[in-house]
Amino acid sequence: MLNTSSKFKQKFKDFNKKILKKRYAILLIPIILFLIFFYILILKDLPSPTRLTSSSIPQSTQIFDRKGELLFTIYGKKNQTFVPLSTIPKYIQQATIAIEDKDFYQHGPIDIRGIARSVIAITLRNQIQGGSTITQQLVKNSLLTPERTILRKVKEVLLAFATESLYSKSQILEMYLNQSPYGGTAWGVEAASQTYFGKHAKDLTLSQSSLLAALPEAPTTYSPFGSHPELAKKRQEEVLRKMYEEKYITKSQMEKAIREPLRYKNLSNTIKAPHFVLYVKDLLIKKYGEKTVEQGGLKVTTSLDLSIQDMAQATVAAEVADLKFSRVTNGASLVTNPATGEILAMVGSHDYFDTENDGNVNVTLARRQPGSSIKPINYAVGLLNGYTAATPFVDQKICFPNPGHQPYCPVNYDGKFRGVIQVRQALANSINIPAVKMLKINGIEAMIATASAMGITTFTDPRRYGLSLTLGGGEVTMLDMVTAFGVFANGGYKVPLHPILKVTDSKGKVLEEYKPPPSPIFGKKILPEGVAFIISDILSDNQARAMAFGTNSPLRIGNLPVAVKTGTTNDFRDNWTIGYTPSYVVAVWVGNNDNKPMSGLVSGITGAAPIWHDIMENLLKGKPPQPFQRPLSVIQKAICSDTGSIPGKDNSCKTRFEYFI
Repeated sequence: MLNTSSKFKQKFKDFNKKILKKRYAILLIPIILFLIFFYILILKDLPSPTRLTSSSIPQSTQIFDRKGELLFTIYGKKNQTFVPLSTIPKYIQQATIAIEDKDFYQHGPIDIRGIARSVIAITLRNQIQGGSTITQQLVKNSLLTPERTILRKVKEVLLAFATESLYSKSQILEMYLNQSPYGGTAWGVEAASQTYFGKHAKDLTLSQSSLLAALPEAPTTYSPFGSHPELAKKRQEEVLRKMYEEKYITKSQMEKAIREPLRYKNLSNTIKAPHFVLYVKDLLIKKYGEKTVEQGGLKVTTSLDLSIQDMAQATVAAEVADLKFSRVTNGASLVTNPATGEILAMVGSHDYFDTENDGNVNVTLARRQPGSSIKPINYAVGLLNGYTAATPFVDQKICFPNPGHQPYCPVNYDGKFRGVIQVRQALANSINIPAVKMLKINGIEAMIATASAMGITTFTDPRRYGLSLTLGGGEVTMLDMVTAFGVFANGGYKVPLHPILKVTDSKGKVLEEYKPPPSPIFGKKILPEGVAFIISDILSDNQARAMAFGTNSPLRIGNLPVAVKTGTTNDFRDNWTIGYTPSYVVAVWVGNNDNKPMSGLVSGITGAAPIWHDIMENLLKGKPPQPFQRPLSVIQKAICSDTGSIPGKDNSCKTRFEYFI
């Protein structure tokens, strides 16, 4: 009987256990389904807070001139530059906390009291008041999409807790100040500071700091560049009052900051030296790739000197304006240091923003005919072949056979002939017929080989050129011409152009750096020093060129030794002046981008030459003369002025001194 009762009780217990298990199973199903649902909707695609660190966010690349002046900021969708909290002024930090989350350092990831205040404000005063903490705003701006849904709010809260478990309050504030939207493409206080005030964030005043702190809540509404700039001022004053209430500033500081006028950066000045900046950008993309340049936070120090750039730009613009009645619509210039190859100024057009005349085209990179400015290379080949500055040529009418075509009959710029003329005067006065005769003797292949060695990259096939090559019959770029003339300035040594001095990544690691050797002469030797010196001496001989240019032309810079050569194409489409000292090479071009001819009034000294003169004069102002150093291989002898020969024993001829190798 007892056994039967025990068995019954046991069966009853087993039955109850089965019922309970089924009930538990039934209860677990919705819990499991909820967890699956929660994972799929919320956790599965929830981004990691580790993406908030500076190494994970895209950063803009900044291009500076040689003295640290910001020229341009390169970015993709966002203009963003990370700066550590230690360099962000306390005013910006305090202003942000005061207006966005006054109890930031006291509460956790979410602010219950702040949420309560928001509810009360909405319920009792019908005022919309934010309840999100700085941490919530950070994850909302940087990790989540902008839609306003309950699901996104849940993700925001979860990420806020995760973020505060990984980072300190100071780290979170640093990330917030570097990743918040401040209007347009400006993200973060550094980009915002540059956008609105044209300065680094570390240099902002209290008044400026409070303006920036006012923007993240509604960057478009409060933008000082928007349609209602008065709202920006009103919001700034609210920020200052909050700072005073939180005892970050005194009442007098608040009142002074409110009175301080806010002077904003001119939006048209967002890029300085635009042709040069875009030239450097292309070089960076070729080397590092577009993604790295737009998002890698590179700091690029260039060789450009903005003060020289501005002077050269203004000079080109003024002269082109004066030349408009001569049918000239554009001009360009390059200034380099031949000893180091550094580009100090690049004026790609008279006005980058002149859309009517394609001002955005960088003429310093374009192929144009150089006119007679190419002649010094031809004469350098002649000196290599044993000819001298005293070698006489007969300047008279001549025609050269041209198989399959009409004979080639060069003429001088003025249509005159001068009889016997020596190389010095022929080159200095840019007489065409002796130059063509010299090329006929040297050979086109020899001139092309020397020009290519000196830096001319466009003379690729000798079969394309005839004897007119020495008069500018082959196209060149201004970049190549300053490199080639730099060989003369350097005493025969070629130094490649170096527009970039230093590149660092977002962490400060040096990726490349150009440090010219201390020696005054380095690079590849292209010409003997004696050849380079004699060419420079001829081109700086103001008396020798007086026949064509007079003694007081724009080619003269006071009594300073400056070598210079002009060039004008026979159809008046291109007009050049290129000159140099041991410290500077200055090249100038005027013409039209559409290749229309200029007026015949534009000559060797009325087009590019005045621009060249003013730029070079400004560069040399206050500096001591730099004569071209005569090498030991060059000697000086007395010669007969009319024939170039050595005087006989009777010494009956009028003499002058000439240099010989």
